Amino acid sequence: MIKNYLKIAWRNLWKHKGYSLLNILGLATGMTACIVIMLFVFYEKSFDDIHKKNVYRLDEVQKFPGMVASQNVALSMFPMGPTLTAEYPEILNFTRVRNMDKVKLRFDDKKFTLDEAIFVDSTFLKIFDYELLEGDRNQVLQKPNSVVLTEESASKIFGKADPIGKIITVYGSDTTRFNVTGILKNTPKNSHLQFEGLFSFNTMIKPDFINNWGGNWLVTYLELSKDANIASLEKQFPAYLKRHMKGDGAGYYQLFLQSLKDVHANSTNITHDYQNYQKFDQTYTRVFTIVALIVLLIACINFMNLSTARSAGRAKEIGIRKASGSGRIQLGAQFLGESVMLCFFSLILAVLFVLLLLPYVNDLSQRQLEFSIFKNPLLLVGLIVGTVLVGIISGLYPAAYLSSFSAATVLKGVMRGGNKKLSFRNALVVGQFSGAIFLMIATVLTVRQLNYMQKANIGFDREQVITIPLGVQSGKNYEAIKEELLSKAQVVSVTGSGQKLGNNMHQTGVRYHGPGPVREMASSQIVVDPDYLTLYKIKLVAGRNFKDGNADNGKAYIVNETLAKELLKDTPGKSLDYLIGKNFGFGGMDSAGVIVGVSKDFNFNSLHHKIETLCIFDQKDWGYNEMSVRIKTARAEDVIGEIRSTWKNIAPEEDFEYQFLDDHFAELYQADNTVSEIVGILAGLAILISCLGLFGLASFSVEQRVKEIGVRKVLGASVAEIVNLLSRDFVKLVLVAFIIAAPLAWFAMNKWLEDYAYRIDIPVWVFGLAGILAVGIALLTVSFQSIKAALKNPVKSLRSE
Repeated sequence: MIKNYLKIAWRNLWKHKGYSLLNILGLATGMTACIVIMLFVFYEKSFDDIHKKNVYRLDEVQKFPGMVASQNVALSMFPMGPTLTAEYPEILNFTRVRNMDKVKLRFDDKKFTLDEAIFVDSTFLKIFDYELLEGDRNQVLQKPNSVVLTEESASKIFGKADPIGKIITVYGSDTTRFNVTGILKNTPKNSHLQFEGLFSFNTMIKPDFINNWGGNWLVTYLELSKDANIASLEKQFPAYLKRHMKGDGAGYYQLFLQSLKDVHANSTNITHDYQNYQKFDQTYTRVFTIVALIVLLIACINFMNLSTARSAGRAKEIGIRKASGSGRIQLGAQFLGESVMLCFFSLILAVLFVLLLLPYVNDLSQRQLEFSIFKNPLLLVGLIVGTVLVGIISGLYPAAYLSSFSAATVLKGVMRGGNKKLSFRNALVVGQFSGAIFLMIATVLTVRQLNYMQKANIGFDREQVITIPLGVQSGKNYEAIKEELLSKAQVVSVTGSGQKLGNNMHQTGVRYHGPGPVREMASSQIVVDPDYLTLYKIKLVAGRNFKDGNADNGKAYIVNETLAKELLKDTPGKSLDYLIGKNFGFGGMDSAGVIVGVSKDFNFNSLHHKIETLCIFDQKDWGYNEMSVRIKTARAEDVIGEIRSTWKNIAPEEDFEYQFLDDHFAELYQADNTVSEIVGILAGLAILISCLGLFGLASFSVEQRVKEIGVRKVLGASVAEIVNLLSRDFVKLVLVAFIIAAPLAWFAMNKWLEDYAYRIDIPVWVFGLAGILAVGIALLTVSFQSIKAALKNPVKSLRSE
């Protein structure tokens, strides 16, 4: 019997090849989207899975006087780790991490660069379960000047030689040497901490660090007991801060704990988060899951619609089977079996699609997703079980409907329940297009928000700007490099700074001597050379720019409008010019500095954050960490070649590295860009699947009304009238879908945009465009079949009459 069912199922699929292909393609497309998104979701959820201990990151909420808003930071103070461990029994251990810029090393006469390296406490490998291939976990970082390398970095430096016990030197400092004490397996890509080397933290620790309360410059991780009550522990932190911090300092901070699994997926509102590889908002992960399921549901709806639409074609078969003794359960099982078989055909096609698309998806998402069904038995089982479930869900209604036919009624040629069937099918079409229209609106708005962030007027000019990190040698020869570059015809201007625009600016305490009491507050700060505002075309709204050379003697400050307004709070009604010449400097230092200018506000951070207070100052003695070069030509490679040549002549011992500032800002919005493109692709797939279903339904509609169309043509109906007759019912369904989808999309997108400090308004025309596109796509899909039927010779359809 089962063999007979399979044979009949195959014959039905083969007999209606076109409709079977539509069903298989629709389901395969939905499955492909679902599989790819699930691979992405599983990858995101796998971050830091290798670590088995109960580890939390210690974070701070900072709210200093003068700040526009409080901010969460992934930083903590040096003494916090040991004091918390000593005072709270549920805290079992701690380790601290200090990120390092590119570390240049020398072994024998060869130079090497570690792009990612960190200073860590000796307890690091006791808390984190990174795989140690050589060395003792408890000893490798115990002594000062110890380093543990990854396999890749050890191979890069030592080749095939045994690295244990070898001495490597920090380039440019013959006295700073590190002994290789261990080798780690390469850091997995699904780890929020990425490194090529672990350097012992006690190498750089000084005695006064232990009392350095208020300095936030490292990350602290705590190992907690399994039964630790996080909420109860956090309630004790205010009292802990008061015990250790002098004066009002404790009032500026709150401490909170973040589980290791949340560090990667729940840190978008945390700034100064320098050690968090591929940080991604878990909200987006949930959105992708929901959208992928919507696409799969739309594919399932296609199956239901096409199966029930073909019911008349199988009515006699069902009648004969029932007359021969088949029960409703047997028939239902047969139709469900056909559905599951079709789903497995779709799965085979979906697997091929996934294999073809995965390289593109990896490039888009900057992930390393793998689809190894035979290496991962759980994935294979999940696909099989998922396919069976999709088959059952998709075929449940058609099976129940088809098996309900009465044998006597069917064999007499009378079919009942048509209106009920049609109403349900119409509801499915409405549901299909509601999902598609919702995704269409969401795509347009996410793209607009991303474009807004990338192209908004941010208060400075980042076009044609090359940024170059400065090392020890290049930093000492900064003025010589600048002078040489300015002699090049294609170089417009050169400047230096302590930090790169777009990064979280360092904060410091500042002191302002106005007419009343001295005001102390916190402000972001950046050290620059006198040409900084000129190169970036940052406008002044009061006062002057820095003077060339040492004329300002490092005592001149330019504040942004936000800081200026904060300073003027005690003197309402005064203009920005009032601040010019007022005494201003760093807190804790009786500075003789003065405010010489007020700059127009500019977004020195990404548009995810509001503009904070900022002071800009010229302090040559502090040195610069980065050089910015504005060029005037579109032929950038020629200019970069000249800059590289100048660099090699003046700083030959340092590698030349550069990045266009535009590329740096694109990186800041990488996650947003990924979301935008993935949602757009899923929206396109939803529309495609909906159109496949509509195409199939239109075909069946035409088949069922072929004699009616013939009669109407004989009576003088035009092609346009017949097309209108066949299309209008489908257009009505799409309009109903729009009425349902539009308010849902407005509500969802409005909630999503609330997370952005700078956001677009939601324009009405987006909804109008989505509605017009949906109706247009539906008309185009249905009209193909309608026009074909309208042009058919009526004699052929009526000759049997």
